[in-house]
Formats: sequence, structure tokens, C-alpha cells
Amino acid sequence: MGFVNRSDSGKWKAFWREPSGKQRSKTFATKREALTFLAQAETSKSGGVYVSPHAGRTLFGDHARAWMESWNNEATTVARDTSIMRTHVLPKWGGWQLGKIDHLSVQAWVTELTRTTLARSTVAECKRLTSGVLRSAVRNRLIGHNPADDVKVPRRRVHDTDDKIATRREVRDMILPATPDRYRALVATAAFSGLRWGEVIALCMDAVDLDAGNLQVIRTVIEVAGSTSFKPYPKSRAGRRTVPLPAWVVSEIRAHLERYPVEGPARMLFTNEAGGALRRTLFRARIWRPTLVRAGLLGHLEHNGDRFEATWTGRAGDAHTTVWERERDAVTEIARNQFGGLTFHDLRHSYGTWLADDGVPVNKLQRVMGHENVTTTLKFYVRKTEDHDAILSALDDDPDDDGGGVLAAV
Repeated sequence: MGFVNRSDSGKWKAFWREPSGKQRSKTFATKREALTFLAQAETSKSGGVYVSPHAGRTLFGDHARAWMESWNNEATTVARDTSIMRTHVLPKWGGWQLGKIDHLSVQAWVTELTRTTLARSTVAECKRLTSGVLRSAVRNRLIGHNPADDVKVPRRRVHDTDDKIATRREVRDMILPATPDRYRALVATAAFSGLRWGEVIALCMDAVDLDAGNLQVIRTVIEVAGSTSFKPYPKSRAGRRTVPLPAWVVSEIRAHLERYPVEGPARMLFTNEAGGALRRTLFRARIWRPTLVRAGLLGHLEHNGDRFEATWTGRAGDAHTTVWERERDAVTEIARNQFGGLTFHDLRHSYGTWLADDGVPVNKLQRVMGHENVTTTLKFYVRKTEDHDAILSALDDDPDDDGGGVLAAV
């Protein structure tokens, strides 16, 4: 049990021993406050929830770095989280004492982040990582509670640039003809197999059976800090799967192999011009978005005489137009600046939607998409297209109909 002494200044000093045996002291204005504190300390020690009042002086940044060193996540996850911590979290909280951080401060910070150009998903990650550090501090008896608990991240609002679904006609008749020859089979395979970016890039000849008309997902390519490497297993256990290919996609792959024979020990099916694995960011900027511009699915490109007029819309909805002498420059201008547009991953969304609209059973759709849980298939990837014909048929607005409709029954 601790004890209290009165100091020369007239204040009261409480003395007690921590569970480790180390003696601590703290000064109070009155004897009653000191005795109350000692009682609370004894109760928390006996209940196994003791937190030293001095532990909260540890800096958030120091504990965050120790917490990050304990991570055992995938390399891509570690790279993403480290970037967010370095760019957004530590600049705000790194110099704060853990015990000085309160719920109101964290909520105000999250709210302020949502008012910037950061995506809502990035704000959610900032909050998640901040809460993770504080939760670790609670478990290590540095603070008594997590001030990030119940901090709200505003709901994501749906924009007209979200969740683009391409039709099969748009892919075959618009996107593929505008795709550079070297990458046409890649886009066709991704769109009509539903593979993720890392899965389609990782396809090697040992995973492709053109005679049987299918491919196997057995590995993926990950990209960390601009470097790519093979991961000898897909995203999840369900990710290891066999996917059938339409006959015309098989023909595209055969033609691709004739023009660009596989090389190297890995025998990768789709590579860059140097024979290495494609990098997602470079492919998006140099191949994918310019392809959408040429296909007429991103911005607006118009040929006027010997000039090319590029028109695009920014994030705020403001329109811009510039004139270029070369088509390539105009295409690049739109690709760089047009807000939104179909993403490469939207090809996967489109594939799942096509199959769902065609009545493929959800259990089969789950397997071919490589989802661990069927709710993922239903919630995130299956977005059925609008069927206005069915709605109008149900309304049956024939002007010659004299009474059989819904209103007649009222």
C-alpha cells in the first residue's frame, strides 16, 4: 500500500510501487486527492489494468515506429501503410505525447482530412493506422484508453465517375482496337477472365492451356517502391482457381505469342518491351488511359485541319480545352488531366456484372472471381445493369388498356 507525505510547499505527495516494483510519486493539491489516487492505483493493480501516470509522456512517433517494426503483413501492405504513416499520420501526431491525445483532437483531424483532396479511403486508412498505434499503447499500458475509438469517417459519396462498367461491345469494338498491339491480348484476357492486375501480369506459360481454353491463377506479381516480384500464391486461398477463356480470346493470345514470343526463365505471357514485368502505374499512364482517349471513352479529342483539340474535365467539373499540333500530345494531355474514367480494375467489375446479368449462379461466379466469401461477390462486384424494359413492361402503359393496371386495383 502507498502512503502520502506533505511537502514543504504545503502540497501532498503520493508514493506507491508499480507492479514492476519501481517506486513512483505524484504531487496533489490536497491530501484527499492523493489518497483517492492511491486507492485507484491499488484497485487498478489488483485488477491487472494499471497504467502508470507517467507512461503517457511517450511520444506517439516513438511508439508508432516500434509498432511498425512488429508488423508481419504482406510486403505490399507494409509499403502502403508505411507510406500513409510517413505522409499523413506522423506529421500530425509524431511529436505528441500519447497521454495528450484526446478524442476531440483526433475527430477534428479526420474531419479536416476529408475536406482536402484526399480520397475517403485514404482518410479511413489514416484513421485506422492512428487508432492502431493508440490501441497498441493501451495494450502496453502506456495510456488507459484509445482516444480514436468511435471517431467517425464521413461516408463516401457516390460520384458519376465511380464504378464504371464497360459493356462487352465497348471492350471489343472500342477499347481493344485502340489498344497498342503489344498489350491487346493482355486487355482482352483481363476483361474476359476477370483476373486482377497482379494475377494477369503474373501469367506464365505453365498456367495457360490454350488447347483446353483455360488459364490457372497460381501466382501473382506484387509491386513495391517501383520494383516488381513474383509472389508464389494468389491473394487468398480462393484466388487459386481455373478460369475458362472465350475462343476468340484464345486466338488473341495465340496471335500475341507469334508476334511476341515468350523469353526468359519465367516465360511470362505479358511483358514490357524489355521483357520484364509490367508496372501498374506506368501502364496506367502510358497505355491504359491514352487507349481510353483514343477509344472515345475519356475526355474528347477532335481533329481540326492540321491541329488536334483536347478537351477534358477536372475534378471540380471545370472544362478545359487546348490545341496541339500532334495527336499524341493531345491524347497525353487528356489522359493526364481528365478526372475519373474507366480503370483497369473496372474490367474485373464488368466481367462479374456480365456473368451476373447472364444468370450465372452466384456460387459459380464466386469461384471464378476468386472470392473467399460469397458476400464479397454479391456486395462489391455484382452490380446488375438497369433493365428498363422489364420495368416498362410491368407498368404496361398501353393507352388502349381500359382497366387492368395497378390503378384499377386501387
